[in-house]
Amino acid sequence: MEAGAVICVVFIMSKQTTYQARLPDSQGVIQYPDNEHEIWQALYDRQKGNLPHYACDAYLKGLEDLALPADRIPQLGEIDAVLQQATGWKTAAVPALISFEKFFQLLANQEFPVATFIRSKEEFDYLQEPDIFHEIFGHCPLLTNPSFARFSHEYGKLGLAASKEERVFLARLYWFTVEFGLIRQTNDELKIYGGGILSSPGETLYAMSDTPVVKPFDLLDILRTPYRIDIMQPIYYAIDSIDYLDEIVKMDIMGAVTKARQLGLHAPMFEPKSKAS
Repeated sequence: MEAGAVICVVFIMSKQTTYQARLPDSQGVIQYPDNEHEIWQALYDRQKGNLPHYACDAYLKGLEDLALPADRIPQLGEIDAVLQQATGWKTAAVPALISFEKFFQLLANQEFPVATFIRSKEEFDYLQEPDIFHEIFGHCPLLTNPSFARFSHEYGKLGLAASKEERVFLARLYWFTVEFGLIRQTNDELKIYGGGILSSPGETLYAMSDTPVVKPFDLLDILRTPYRIDIMQPIYYAIDSIDYLDEIVKMDIMGAVTKARQLGLHAPMFEPKSKAS
């Protein structure tokens, strides 16, 4: 079964990795071998047909602005040139796995972590480590959007100041927005803005089907909702517009975290991992 998409580095708790990030040469260029460019092209080709139907308008505009190459892995400098002009953001090359602290620190500095490796053919459909396709194709287009960029920046600052226990609850907010968020556009049309969905053809089609539960955004509800990283998500939360991310930033997020910790989590909508097929 194809599980959920690769996930953002903040939610990987294990320090074990089977991948090694590639380093730039003396000219600052990462020399990827041809077979890795071919994997990028195959991933890009497989998902590009879904995007006009299912991706939100802000993502599609960002994808157009980035002008990502379809036949090769882009250099981070190409991405930075667009992001810096649009919202002041840039990418930061990182190893496959980084700590919570480093993740929040980067976002607070308006730097988006990108692991400079791409998945193998054996893990084409699913891997638990965030590769460059997930980070660049899934997330960077929306970092050209001011509301999404502000939300990511404020989230980083909150996480940097939070305790270890509070960060566990903050992770759920990121999961159900930046990674697996949906949006209702004109005429109540449901679209995708979460990068975890947009970088996964299987999750894209699943999220747009009648199978999962789709609920309106509710901060406290989200903070109390358990998730698993290795399955299709049984529940998604939808915001009313990409600009609604600015409204979330104005909410008392840490106050809601305190209340969520007091109330405890909702019953999960999935089996424990040990019992799941």
